[in-house]
Amino acid sequence: MKKAPVIGITSSYVRQTLNSEGVYIHHDYHRAVFKAGGIPIILPAAPSNFIPDYLEMCDGFILSGGEDVDPLYYGQHAHEKLGSVFAERDKFELELTDLVLKQNKPVFAICRGLQVINVALGGTLWQDIPSQVNSRIQHSQTIHRSTPTHPVTFTSHSKLAKIIQNTTLHVNSLHHQAIDKLGKGLKAVGYSPDHLIEAAEMDGDVFVIGVQWHPESMVPGSIEMARLFSYFIQCASIS
Repeated sequence: MKKAPVIGITSSYVRQTLNSEGVYIHHDYHRAVFKAGGIPIILPAAPSNFIPDYLEMCDGFILSGGEDVDPLYYGQHAHEKLGSVFAERDKFELELTDLVLKQNKPVFAICRGLQVINVALGGTLWQDIPSQVNSRIQHSQTIHRSTPTHPVTFTSHSKLAKIIQNTTLHVNSLHHQAIDKLGKGLKAVGYSPDHLIEAAEMDGDVFVIGVQWHPESMVPGSIEMARLFSYFIQCASIS
């Protein structure tokens, strides 16, 4: 019997009280992976020498949402509206991303994850959409995360459009940063009505797709997002 693919999900860090703190990931991530037939494991930020073990252990990776990426990594000073950053996570995820891409393992980059992969490939970010971009869209919604709030249009020839079998989709939105300059090797394939990049992918046979919204929270009510996770898990099972 063929084993289910193991999916490593990067994690954030939460401190609830003085005596209650640790790694954190929203449960929608692992629920979406389970539903698609994968085995999710949560990856704490690790020292460099442990990253090869993560790579050997996992068949695919999800770069998850969370804190802002420190702008030092893309050659900028901190904007006054920059959110919290987690230095240990930034260093770990940028190193992990570099090695995952070199080893041609499937990677699904979500929200912050899309920003991480963009920075890892030499791109830059808008540090705060409301103050830096002329947009009427509320990209950081205040209603439940599973609820779509704005449309995204995809290029018809993209992998993403072919996977979800659609060229338009209403998505949820929980971010105040976005891609500015696109990283080397990434191709923008999805845009919101204010022309911000909402999805990017890499050419080739390996699954390397990043989205700015949170598909894991839309899986229960969206056949397109269920297709996306199922395809990712399928790719991980043969990596």
